[in-house]
Amino acid sequence: MSQPQINAGSDRLILLIKGAYWVALLIIAAMATASFIMLQQMMASQQRDQSLLILANTQKALSQRVVFLASTVNSAARDQQPALVKALREATTEFEQNYDLLLERTGASATSEARLDPNTIESVLFAKPYHLDFFSTGLAANGWRFISAFESQLGMGGGVVQYKLDTGRASLDETVASATLAGYSALGDRIEAFANQRLTSLLDLHRMLYYAIIGVIIMVALFIFQPMSNMIRRRTLELVDARNSMAFIAVHDGLTGLHNRTFLTDHFDALIKGAHRRSERLAVVQLDLDRFKQINDTLGHAAGDYVLVVTAQRMRDACRASDLCARLGGDEFVMLLNGAGTTEDINMVARRILDRINDPIVYQGKLINPGASAGIAVYPVDADNAEDLIVHADLALYSAKKLGGGGVSFFSEELRRELEHRRELESDLKQAIADESFNVFFQPQISMSKNSITGIEALVRWKHPERGMVSPGEFIPAAEKSGLMVAIGRIVITKAIGAAAEWHRDGIDFGRLAVNVSGAELREIDFDAFLFETLEKAGLPADKLSLEIVESVILDDEQTGIAAKLRHIRSAGVHLELDDFGTGYASLSHVNPNEIDRLKIDRRFVQNIDANGDNSKIVRAITELARGLGISIIAEGAETDEELKSLLSVGCDQVQGYSIAFPMPDETAREWMIARGAKKPKLTVLQGNRA
Repeated sequence: MSQPQINAGSDRLILLIKGAYWVALLIIAAMATASFIMLQQMMASQQRDQSLLILANTQKALSQRVVFLASTVNSAARDQQPALVKALREATTEFEQNYDLLLERTGASATSEARLDPNTIESVLFAKPYHLDFFSTGLAANGWRFISAFESQLGMGGGVVQYKLDTGRASLDETVASATLAGYSALGDRIEAFANQRLTSLLDLHRMLYYAIIGVIIMVALFIFQPMSNMIRRRTLELVDARNSMAFIAVHDGLTGLHNRTFLTDHFDALIKGAHRRSERLAVVQLDLDRFKQINDTLGHAAGDYVLVVTAQRMRDACRASDLCARLGGDEFVMLLNGAGTTEDINMVARRILDRINDPIVYQGKLINPGASAGIAVYPVDADNAEDLIVHADLALYSAKKLGGGGVSFFSEELRRELEHRRELESDLKQAIADESFNVFFQPQISMSKNSITGIEALVRWKHPERGMVSPGEFIPAAEKSGLMVAIGRIVITKAIGAAAEWHRDGIDFGRLAVNVSGAELREIDFDAFLFETLEKAGLPADKLSLEIVESVILDDEQTGIAAKLRHIRSAGVHLELDDFGTGYASLSHVNPNEIDRLKIDRRFVQNIDANGDNSKIVRAITELARGLGISIIAEGAETDEELKSLLSVGCDQVQGYSIAFPMPDETAREWMIARGAKKPKLTVLQGNRA
């Protein structure tokens, strides 16, 4: 499943959980709001019922007070009667008002069908056996008549005659009072029963709503919060794992699991301080696989990776827990041996490790013999700091490889002198680059059958101000190792194209200018732009230039993408040549006429070709292969007349070598080409010193 699909699924899950979360919150909020409203209604109903009960009880008391005051007025002395009549008026007024308020709050109606139901308030007010409405209105009416009668007798009406009859007609007996009292008692019981019933219903509903809220919360916890918690927990664990993985990758090699260069750099000084504190020796063993490039080229990078993993595991198995194993990059490994002991002890440990690493490895049924070499530097004998120890171990490793590989070499004074020489050489190279003091020599290439010039190769030369001419075999490896080859290559290309452009403008026929280009130069992002810009500035047509590359450059394309850059350059008209053909590990699939214009046969197959039948067969096979593919071919290193004749006999017409001409400076090469173009001399072998 792709990463976008995983992200989309994760986004949908998060959106679903968020939606469910908000829905659950809305449901809980709605239910909580309903519960609150019900509680409010319950409290309001309770207050209303309580007020009705208070009103009914007040009416009970007022009914008895009205009857009591009426009875007291009759038996009281005349001077006391006015006060009693006034109190009776107040009680009757309140009784009457309360009854009206009671009817209003209960909403009872004499015409309602509810009066026929014995369990309703209406039945108490308007039906048998209580007829509370009748007795209440009757009690109030008799009370007002009684009050009016006594006020008339006592002259309390302010001179206005209010009641003509005697007080007997307005009497209030206990029968009315008892009936009214019984009615209001029944009304209070009925109101209380209704209040309790309503309260019970509301409590039951509120209880159900409460349980529903609890159920929703449980469902939210089970179906929303639990998955959300699980997802958060899973994502947290993923983040923790990612953090741990990043922390591991930061100090470990991703392929082999060994510590990487960063960890080694951070901890090397601490190990040196520990060795110093304990007065022990610390051995730095730098390992390198002798045939790793061959494994990659012939079996593929997967096989190379497998060899690296197995080698790393064998290193771990061979070293102690206190030792440190690290991979610097590629097939370079380092082991730091704490408490290393004597030189003999270190030698024995290193050889034991090499013997273990050099055991054959089986990969997909194929037996691989990786081979390994080791270089050793010892603290404090060879150096007292991490940087110098690594450099000295690397020099010792290089020395072991020069001796044929598969062995162990210790850093020595001789290597120290070589290191100093290399450092001086690198310093001089940097100065030479700054001064652009590299010169370009040219060696012609000819067609033997046509006796014409087919090309001329540009070769770098460096004259040191003190040491004189420095051999390319000495300074080019140093430049490649120190990363200076790119700068040197650009100086050579610029000067060579400049010289060829002058020849072209002067009408000198030189065929094509051949310039060697390294993989490091081609890996530069702007190499093609630099090349085209140099051609344009100099005024040299692109088809007058040829780039010579070795087979390893093509093989490295799997990881560098050089082929695409070469196709771009070739599409502009620049020719491509495969140099030193036959010495690398390129398959025939790389010999493609759509990508390569010419093959150059390496000098080791050309030398003594007249006397070596095997070389003759190899050159003939390469020539026939190139001819069949429609690719041009040239042999380099031809030094004798016999070698030239042998090359011509096997079908190789184009040659380059000391038998034709030595590498020459610009002006000498110009004179040579002009002279040869004018006289067309017969082919002869040059005598004299060889460059």
